[in-house]
Amino acid sequence: QGQLVESGGGLVQAGGSLRLSCVAYGLTFSAYAMGWFRRAPGKEREFVAGISRNGETTSYTASVKGRFTISRDGDKKTVYLQTHSLEPEDTAVYYCAAGHTTSATRTYSSPAVYNYWGQGTQVTVPS
Repeated sequence: QGQLVESGGGLVQAGGSLRLSCVAYGLTFSAYAMGWFRRAPGKEREFVAGISRNGETTSYTASVKGRFTISRDGDKKTVYLQTHSLEPEDTAVYYCAAGHTTSATRTYSSPAVYNYWGQGTQVTVPS
């Protein structure tokens, strides 16, 4: 049974940075596209970033382009979300997700594609 465990969230002032990590257990990591989603208070869950199985393709929601970077390390079975220039609007619980796919190069923004989800890590940026 696969499991995803996130870490790295916290309280950071506006303009600051955090690196979120997500370790995959019990999965053949290379068979999964990975994604980060977030849910802000009172809002729907939204796609943040995705990375293909081979790590060569990435995609981002418009509001984080140029500020966030997703990456993966196959040896460590870990996906990262490096965040910079954080804003109060980035305050949310951040979830990583793994989606089994036969495509080595596609990324996915739909939650329905993902088979496994982490428990979430809180990011708070005070206004």
